Amino acid sequence: MKLLIVLSAVLALSAAVPQRRLSLKPEGQEDQQTAEQNYNNYQQGDYRPQQAQEFRKPVEDFRPRVELDTTTYIPIIHFDKEQSNDGSYKTSYETGNNIHAQEQGFLRSVKTDNEDIPALVQQGSYSYTAPDGQIITVEYTADEFGFRVKGDHIPTPPPVSAEIQKGLDLIYAGIKANAERAALDANNPAAAKLNEEQASLNYRGQYNGQQ
Repeated sequence: MKLLIVLSAVLALSAAVPQRRLSLKPEGQEDQQTAEQNYNNYQQGDYRPQQAQEFRKPVEDFRPRVELDTTTYIPIIHFDKEQSNDGSYKTSYETGNNIHAQEQGFLRSVKTDNEDIPALVQQGSYSYTAPDGQIITVEYTADEFGFRVKGDHIPTPPPVSAEIQKGLDLIYAGIKANAERAALDANNPAAAKLNEEQASLNYRGQYNGQQ
């Protein structure tokens, strides 16, 4: 009878204690596998843990979309170029949208103080249709004197009045006279000293020696 009571108590006690699920894997092996997986991801360039990868979402591209408009193809109707052994040349071309251009160049000897220097001279013109339908024509020349251009559409300054032109002529005449006087007095020490004194007085506002 006592044995029966003891067996009943043991059965009741085992039923009351929660059962632990047994695993065939040794304790700590699952954590070891997670660590190995994270290490492999690190080697492959993915540094986030395995748990974080499950919640990863693709990043949306927030950059604005750019749409490029294509332009109309303009054909080259005519192109010609001639090159000579002496450095001269001629070239011309025409496009399908009514652009015409031509240019020629040659070498010209330019005299300097010590020697003659060859300079390239370029002359040409081009024309095109403006947005308002007007035909624009430009003629140009480039040489040792610089670049000069002509065209009916280029703004021009107003003409100089007669009074202003007369004043400019007097100024230029005075500059020329002073240069000639200085050249004549270069070999005359007394005249050179007098000119220097007059220049000093003029600088102080005492013109022609007037006190």
